[in-house]
Amino acid sequence: MVLYTYTVYIKIRFKPTASPLSMTSQDSSFRLHILLGLFVGLLVGMNLLGNKITTLFGISVSVGIFMVPLTFLITDIVEEVHGKKIVTHFIVAGVITLILTFLFTGLFIALPPNARFSYNEEYRIVFGSSMRIMVASLVAFLLAQYHDIWAFAFWKKRTKGKALWLRNNLSTWGSQAIDTFAFMMIAFYQITPKFTFAFIISLAIPYYLFKMAFAVLDTPLVYLGVWWLRQDNAKRKN
Repeated sequence: MVLYTYTVYIKIRFKPTASPLSMTSQDSSFRLHILLGLFVGLLVGMNLLGNKITTLFGISVSVGIFMVPLTFLITDIVEEVHGKKIVTHFIVAGVITLILTFLFTGLFIALPPNARFSYNEEYRIVFGSSMRIMVASLVAFLLAQYHDIWAFAFWKKRTKGKALWLRNNLSTWGSQAIDTFAFMMIAFYQITPKFTFAFIISLAIPYYLFKMAFAVLDTPLVYLGVWWLRQDNAKRKN
């Protein structure tokens, strides 16, 4: 009897309580985790791969133009469903990842190559040029994403939570402008004598217009993403 009473006491005294890290919570936030992984992956990808220039409709643009709009798409979806606090977590995770990527890139460039590795100079050229781009991207990313958080909340309040398509595009257009011009000035200003302020502006304007067009085209994906993420919340409540 004493043993039974003690066992019951232990079970009651140390009964586990529900926490945000419980298995149920982990399962219910699976889709949010997917978006976080995509967000961070896109940030790393556009920094390491974005120094290649391609041509779209006769205009020279970075290949990163295909990735940048998706980051704003993801944060708008998450903010619509989960609010500003969770989006801020995404941004902090992105900043930490970019800083670590920058530090490791510098370290790996500096490490002496093994005799069997015959492409060290090419490695230095490709990834060395990415370091200035990463610094520019980090600064532009912080400015643009925090503006996007503020602008999306501002327009949500003004529209009383309606017209998601309008809120998504207005917040993204302003944020993309900050991202584009801040990034290009930091990344390319005076990289050669040709890259003057006026020359960079002439490059940035068509680049920005492409981003605006992509933002309009991905509007249906905002609605799809919000619906998909809200199914996650519905499962949690059930």
